Amino acid sequence: MLPNLESISTRLKLRHFRLLIAIDDHGSLLKAADAVGISQPGATKALQEIEDAIGNALYVRTNRGLRPNELGHCATRYARLIYQDVTHLREEIGGILDGHGGRLAVGTIMGAVPLLTDHLTQLLERQPAIRVELVEDTSAHLLDLLDNGRLEMAICRTSVSPRPDVYDDHRISDEQLAVVANVGHPLVSGPARLSDLADSTWIVYAANMPMRRYLEQEFQNQGLRFPTSLIETTSAFSTLALLQRNPAFVALLSTEVANVLSRTRTTTMLPIALPARSEPYYLVRRSDRTLSPIAESFWHGMVNSP
Repeated sequence: MLPNLESISTRLKLRHFRLLIAIDDHGSLLKAADAVGISQPGATKALQEIEDAIGNALYVRTNRGLRPNELGHCATRYARLIYQDVTHLREEIGGILDGHGGRLAVGTIMGAVPLLTDHLTQLLERQPAIRVELVEDTSAHLLDLLDNGRLEMAICRTSVSPRPDVYDDHRISDEQLAVVANVGHPLVSGPARLSDLADSTWIVYAANMPMRRYLEQEFQNQGLRFPTSLIETTSAFSTLALLQRNPAFVALLSTEVANVLSRTRTTTMLPIALPARSEPYYLVRRSDRTLSPIAESFWHGMVNSP
């Protein structure tokens, strides 16, 4: 039976996480004990404490040392995350004490990357010693990272969440969309219609994401079958690489991202009119948490930006 969270959090210490990482790095308890500066009996006892706290064995004991089972792999992965967070904690405290540091963790969907990077550039011009973690992903994953405390804020859409009421959000912008392709695409010179691309390979977001839903709705409104040849990605760089490599591929992107990619002179917006805009995106934070001073300043800077 799996112990409850209170029991696990009370019994596990940072030294336990250090040991899990060392076992993973060295493959044996003896070498792991040396790495963390304890005796082998001490390491054996600490490993037993870890498995007792979790209520399950984490390793298979073999002649060659310890081999993690599925639970062992899981525990080690989280041990690394926890220890990394403690490292970030120390670095951020050190920066604050030195009077020039701090850390901002912020996420964004692809369409808002240009807007966010403009604001981050302005922030770093004012406070160049700040460390910034920037995560680009889908709205659903960004909200998960907000929930887990990995991000302080994100530009995304709360409509994908079953609990949008747990967030504070501020409308940032309406998203205008464009169909983007290689400059060698046969429809570059136009005129063109969406029906001309019904058999094309499309680079799209995953199903149920707002931009994907918009594209599906546009095909339906025009009485067209939605394309079956799809490549799903949230990465602007992957989209650019695919469009550069394949002149017949097309992608639905925000006009802001399309304009950034067009500076490479390898992609362009096709002359296809899209009758509506996608769902707006928002600057989002958890309503039940206090932002760090840097994040609070950044939030108000974006909210009050013209």
